[in-house]
Amino acid sequence: MSDPASQGDAKAPGAHNDVLAPVDVASPPLTKAPRTHRRIRTRRRLPPVLTGHRRFLVLACRPDDTVAVDLGSGAVTRLRVAWSEGREPDLAPFSVVDVALSNDPERDDLAQPEAVSADGEPRRVGTLSGRRARRIMRQLVAPFEHHLLGFPGTSAPYWEFRGMHPSVAIVVPSRGPLIFRRRDDSVWVRFGWPRSDNWLAVEDRRAAAALWTARRERLSGKDLAGALGYRPHYLVVALSKPIAGHCYKTVVAMLPRP
Repeated sequence: MSDPASQGDAKAPGAHNDVLAPVDVASPPLTKAPRTHRRIRTRRRLPPVLTGHRRFLVLACRPDDTVAVDLGSGAVTRLRVAWSEGREPDLAPFSVVDVALSNDPERDDLAQPEAVSADGEPRRVGTLSGRRARRIMRQLVAPFEHHLLGFPGTSAPYWEFRGMHPSVAIVVPSRGPLIFRRRDDSVWVRFGWPRSDNWLAVEDRRAAAALWTARRERLSGKDLAGALGYRPHYLVVALSKPIAGHCYKTVVAMLPRP
């Protein structure tokens, strides 16, 4: 005798099934995430070098001279420019300029063997940044030596120079830098290189202005980077003209990593 429960479960042919069959519902199409297009930087090409000119990358520009790199030879040069009356030296770091050198370059300064005279004012043709600028700066960094610019201390008598040591060095500090104001209102910088503790006068107008604007006696680290608008990575150290018979080590530019 069959189970009544099983008989109740049995359905006559053609009867409707109470159990709903699975319905093949089409899944909504997957929406792809919008592709983020990387911004492609188009590098602006510099114009050809003018005939009779040489191309330089500016590191520091001052009334006395402009410290720049000869892009043809890679040599650091101190361009002595006779600026027109009423014009301030206004070449920003990493500017690219074309310069015609004078027929009489005046290469007789034994304290500044890199110095040459320019025939007229530099002509700005663009700027340099990115990998090429970083590669150039890496090649210019001075190797660690016992004494910066080849002699101890911050100054030396002019008559002791024989043109055997460079008058410019691009330095990556091992400690610092820290800029501070002295009692005579001059601005100085303290930094380590590599194990020596260096205290040098600052002739970078932007660094001096940052200290004055911040109304602080000293700046370093994040405070210095915030005041300058960038983190100083390179220091351009240059030998000054004779002052009372002595030439002094000075920091003429505090540069970011390009």
